[in-house]
This record gives sequence, C-alpha cells and structure tokens, in this order.
Amino acid sequence: MAATLLKFLSIGWVGGALLIGLLLNGDQIYGWVGFKAKLEQEEMARLLDLMFVAITPEKLALFYLLYLFGIFGFALLIFAPSVGAVVFFGGLFVFLFWTLPRRVIFIMHKKRITKFVIQMVDGLSLMSNGLRSGLNVPQALQIVTEELPNPISQEFGLVLSQNKLGVTLEDAMSNLSIRMPADDIEMFTTSVNILKETGGNLAETFDTISVTIRERIKVESKISAMVSQGVLQGVIVVLMPFALAAILYSVDPERIAPMFTTIPGWGLLLIMMSLQVVGGFTIWKIVQIKV
Repeated sequence: MAATLLKFLSIGWVGGALLIGLLLNGDQIYGWVGFKAKLEQEEMARLLDLMFVAITPEKLALFYLLYLFGIFGFALLIFAPSVGAVVFFGGLFVFLFWTLPRRVIFIMHKKRITKFVIQMVDGLSLMSNGLRSGLNVPQALQIVTEELPNPISQEFGLVLSQNKLGVTLEDAMSNLSIRMPADDIEMFTTSVNILKETGGNLAETFDTISVTIRERIKVESKISAMVSQGVLQGVIVVLMPFALAAILYSVDPERIAPMFTTIPGWGLLLIMMSLQVVGGFTIWKIVQIKV
C-alpha cells in the first residue's frame, strides 16, 4: 500500500515538474509553449473584456495554470500507477484541450452577439418610435438602455458613454460593430452613420432593419430545427465509444485493462481519439448551415 502511494505521488511530482517547466521556462526548448500559453491568456482576456467581465491578468494566468494542472491530474487518476501512460496521455490531454477555455469563452461571446441581434428587433422598434416622437439618435439609444436588459443595454450604454467623452457618434457606432461582429449589427451601424451625413428617414430605416432581422431569425430557427437530428446523431456517435468503454470496464475491468496499461492499447486509444476528432469535426461541418 505504501509503495503504491509513493509511486502515485512520484508520478504526480514528475508530471507537475514537467508541466511547470513547459509553462514557465523561457529557454529555446520550452519557450514556444510559454508563448502559446500567453497568447491563449491574451485572447481570453480580450473576449472577456468584450463581455464586460473584469479580471486581472494575474487571476487569469492562475486559472489557466490550474486548468492545465487539472487536465494532467485527470490523466494521473485514470492511468496511475503506470508512469509511461500518465506522462504520455497527460501530455496528450494537455495538447488536445489546450485551447478549450478560449473556445468556451468564444462560444459565450458568440451567444452574446446572437442575443444582442435578437434584442435589436425590439430595440429598433423603440428607437423608431422615439425618433418619430421628436427624439434624436442618442436620446433614442438612451431609451433602449433603460428599457431592455443586457447585453444591448450595456453596448448602447457604452456607445453613449463614448459619445459623452468626445467620441463622435459615427465612431462610437463603428466601435460597436467591431465589438459585436455580425452582419445585422454592421447594417444597423452603417445605416446610422450614412443617414446622419446624407439625411434620410432613420425611423423608416430602423423599421426595415427590424423586419429583416426578424425574418432572418425565423429562417435560422427553421434551419436549426431541421438539422437538430444531425446534431443529435453526431453527439451520439462521438459519445458512444466512451460509454461502451465505461460499460465494459464496469462489467470486466481485467479484460479491458490492457487497453490502458500496454503500448498496443495506447496506440489503439490514440487511433480511436484521432478518428473521434476527425469524425466529430466532419459531422459538425456538415450540420453547419449559414444564412
């Protein structure tokens, strides 16, 4: 028992020392790894800032370090006490899931943009009614910030704050389209900037944009319902090998143990994970339909 515990702890120390060296050592051997980690942290900080989430670089770096340690620890729990398997699959897991936090934050930002576009239907109606009642564009934007929830109230509030600090409304609108990259948002900001310079009926333009966004949302919802079956099939196909492995392990752990403790087993696992990634990515690309 004591020998097993000592071996378990030694694996943890070896893996931890290896991971710390990969992250913190700046020499020619490991410098590129630290550079990649820094790029990931900078990208996560940028996306979080766009979502009005305040976090210090120190806390973000600590979170990322603990996340990578957790990935390696997961391999330690699964493949211990085999040192070779822990080092191999720990490194493989770190490599595969290196960008997962940034991708999760990217998905959150994308959902925020989608929610913003949906809120623009009501927001543009409010602005159109406000303009018809005699208000100017900043006053109409203020009504939206007071009546609608986040994220549209945050983004329009930032536009108004920039305008009050001396930024022209045209530039503030352009900044909005940069923070929220979407065709509908760019159409809205471009129409405001052009019509403020050339003159025109902004209220009627806002009504037209609102109808366009509403129809686009209807089409996207219909397509999403049509491809939901393909998405479900893809999820089942990707998760099925892991479910079968768990069932076989619970039924006869000794028979499936060579898969995790021998070199041929590691090779088969590597091939399986590679095929899973390729298959999952292929299914994902098939079910992606852009409107």
